[in-house]
Amino acid sequence: NATRGPRLVPGTYTVRLTKADNIYEYPLVINLDRRATFTVADRNAQFDAAMRVHALFGEMSGLVKRIGMAREAAQAHATALRENDALRKDLEALDRKADAIRKEIVATTEGGAVTGEERLREHTDLLYGALMSWEGRPTAYQLARTDVLRDELVKISSAFDALLKNDLVRINGALTDRGLPRTEVPEPVQAEWVTLSGPTAQAAVRADLASAQSWGAK
Repeated sequence: NATRGPRLVPGTYTVRLTKADNIYEYPLVINLDRRATFTVADRNAQFDAAMRVHALFGEMSGLVKRIGMAREAAQAHATALRENDALRKDLEALDRKADAIRKEIVATTEGGAVTGEERLREHTDLLYGALMSWEGRPTAYQLARTDVLRDELVKISSAFDALLKNDLVRINGALTDRGLPRTEVPEPVQAEWVTLSGPTAQAAVRADLASAQSWGAK
């Protein structure tokens, strides 16, 4: 489900083709399906709901990447130290704690969907699939479920931030004392449209996509 992007809402769009120094533009008008039993307002509400869940995937991916960076650095430092070194034990403990946080986000049991293991990522995928299966107004349950999943992600992210501010800061101090490179984990980056809704969100999404993607022909 996560591989499908939200469908565009009714409106006027511009198709742009760039070939070398030439730019070709053509207006494209998308209307509501005449057979639809829902309104444009319903369609906009569905888009907003889908984009909120879509944003969760991006935030989860970013968090998992940051966790991976911390673990890789901890493992690299640990393997370079003696087995009985206290700093090595601290680094290995950091690795285990970070991995435990990661396992709250994604299923890690070998066998994938066959095992039935579900974590935050899998729960979000189910919700996104339900929203994408109907272009009308989302249900109250779907909106409430989105809030619950976001709250869970915030708690998991806060747990990782606490690990960085406590364990990693202490470990970095020990690394600095030994003349070893510190481990730096970048701050999370949130797209502007994540906190928006309605036409403002739709315009921001289009701008975000336009800046992130380049379509060209040679």
